[in-house]
Amino acid sequence: MRLMAVFIVVLLQGCASGLLKKPVQQADQWLDLPELWTSAGNGNQGRISTGWVDTLEDPELKELVAEAIKHNRNLKVAGARLEIAKQGTVIGRAIRLPSISASGSGSRTGVRNQDATGDLQSWREFDDYGLSLNLSWEVDLWGRLRNLEQASIEDYAIVEADFRGARLSVAANAARAWYNLITAGRQVELAGQTRDSFERNRRITERNYKAGDTSASALDVQFSRNNVAQADRSMINRVLSRDDARRSLEVLLGRYPAALIQGRDDLPVIHDVIPAGLPSELLLRRPDLAAAAANIRASSQRADAARKDLLPAIRLSGRGSTVSDQLSDLISDPTSVLWNVAASVSQPVFQGGELTARARQALARNEAAVEFFMELALQAFREVESTLARELSLVAQQAFLETELAQAKLAESQASRDYSEGIVGILEVLEAQRRAFNARNSMISLQNERLQNRIDMHLALGGDFETPISKDAENLLESPGKPSFSLSE
Repeated sequence: MRLMAVFIVVLLQGCASGLLKKPVQQADQWLDLPELWTSAGNGNQGRISTGWVDTLEDPELKELVAEAIKHNRNLKVAGARLEIAKQGTVIGRAIRLPSISASGSGSRTGVRNQDATGDLQSWREFDDYGLSLNLSWEVDLWGRLRNLEQASIEDYAIVEADFRGARLSVAANAARAWYNLITAGRQVELAGQTRDSFERNRRITERNYKAGDTSASALDVQFSRNNVAQADRSMINRVLSRDDARRSLEVLLGRYPAALIQGRDDLPVIHDVIPAGLPSELLLRRPDLAAAAANIRASSQRADAARKDLLPAIRLSGRGSTVSDQLSDLISDPTSVLWNVAASVSQPVFQGGELTARARQALARNEAAVEFFMELALQAFREVESTLARELSLVAQQAFLETELAQAKLAESQASRDYSEGIVGILEVLEAQRRAFNARNSMISLQNERLQNRIDMHLALGGDFETPISKDAENLLESPGKPSFSLSE
């Protein structure tokens, strides 16, 4: 009979170990990315860090980003979740350690009997005190508890990466809102200047028309009034855009609804050039990829633990107790101690396929985590490639737009001189002014587009181009080591 029991246990172990395949543990073994982004060209390899805000050379932005990070509510929520995950690692470690509990009891019993004559005797009281110590421990023979502990550490790494991603997102959103505010303010100023110019032309045209000047017609007056009305409408729209940009930034900074923040006169000029030949390894710094890689490792550990649930579990238990009618004797010099130690082995035999189904569920979650990481990595690669290509396009557009703006200014001045000399009519002047206005407005928008695209590039890369990748970042996809970041980072 004993031999039959051993045979059954061994058979079930073999079935459990061969039933399910091993889960994937590493994120990078299924992904083959190109070494370089083609849009970056060839040359020195760039590096990144989290200090990308400094590359924009904007001290005001640096202060605003620090303020946004300090007051952002979403970051505070992410910080609380990080603390929850941190305590989860303590719980994960505790399940591998022995569990010890102590209990004490005390009671007093009163007895009053009758004597032979039927009279009641005096009360007799008995004290009874007990103290016991209990110990239980599951022997992690197969490493199941170790798997669960490691999974909790990887859960911490996931939340930690999410926290870093939230910080990066807050910084990027603050930068976007700041430059949108400056852009909107400049466009309001330009709209006001254009409106004043159109109004001057309207007055001149109407005066000449009323004076019977043949160079001015009723159509010229109508076009002049049309331009003024259009400029007034544009002015109102620009003011609305500026106020919206101000409110968006104040919400990020925690100042809303103060409505006091002001932009400045000019957008910063981008001086640094994107390093050529940026390596795809820069993606390792992206918080979302780091979280996805940790999720693969966590799901792998849980899948292994679920597989090992099919194996026998060995538990040790112990108990020691003592009893005395004197509390002082119980503590200082117990007269008797009763103890026992026991070991138990349990092997699942039939549970309707529940454990096998749970193991397969865990394995499927691991496979889903791998696919999600691959999709996310390719999407990240596409985002970087797109921002690099857009950077080259915007630089080329700016070169042509500078020529366009210079020619529009010259045409505007020439048209004004020709009109004063009677060479051209007011329509040519209005057309020249319209082109100059559009060119100035396009230049403001293009400068903001370059800044927004540069912010998107840093967001896609997870940082700047110069700082070497830290050892911790390199290991994110390679080993399930304990995370080293802290809440204050």
